[in-house]
Amino acid sequence: MGAGTVVLPGVFNAATGMLAERAGFEAVYISGAGIANGVAGLPDIGLLTMDEVVRQAGYIADAVQIPCLCDADTGFGEPLNVYRTVQAFERAGVAGIHIEDQVAPKRCGHLSGKMLVSAQHMAEKVSAAVEARVDRDLLIVARTDARAVGGFDEAVSRAQVYLRAGADVIFPEALLSKQEFEEFAKQVSAPLLANMTEFGKSPFLSAAELAD
Repeated sequence: MGAGTVVLPGVFNAATGMLAERAGFEAVYISGAGIANGVAGLPDIGLLTMDEVVRQAGYIADAVQIPCLCDADTGFGEPLNVYRTVQAFERAGVAGIHIEDQVAPKRCGHLSGKMLVSAQHMAEKVSAAVEARVDRDLLIVARTDARAVGGFDEAVSRAQVYLRAGADVIFPEALLSKQEFEEFAKQVSAPLLANMTEFGKSPFLSAAELAD
């Protein structure tokens, strides 16, 4: 994939991944909520195990020829568990994962009532993820849910901590306006991931708007 804004449609099984590839997308996003809801019939509140998500991610990665970025929730445990999580996802063939700074069991990023681990603890998870990967091109994306818990400035502060820990990309979940996305991009000098969903707290912005 080249530089610039890349649209990754959310998929949850091999069939939806293949449809996205056939439609011409450059990469796909393996949605944790999609797997929980669409495969297991469960709410997105951290009920699936690492093995269940890795297995589904592997099926999708095997079925397509484009990169797959996978939601790995909180990394399925503490820093040592995150190390093993990265190893498992890398063996499954994905191109990257994201982990988030919520307390386990996590909640869907657009639900209320989220709680966060400390920024330092999340940084230790990010460092473990970076250390665990064999392929240096495996993307480690650090998601922060701080906007809904501690406010915009807390989200920016945590993003900077996670970058220093080695994250390749920052995923600020549930920013509340186009202006917040613009300001976040000004303050956080790194590639960013934006989650656009019809039911979310963030405005539904186009790829062109996000690129601006």
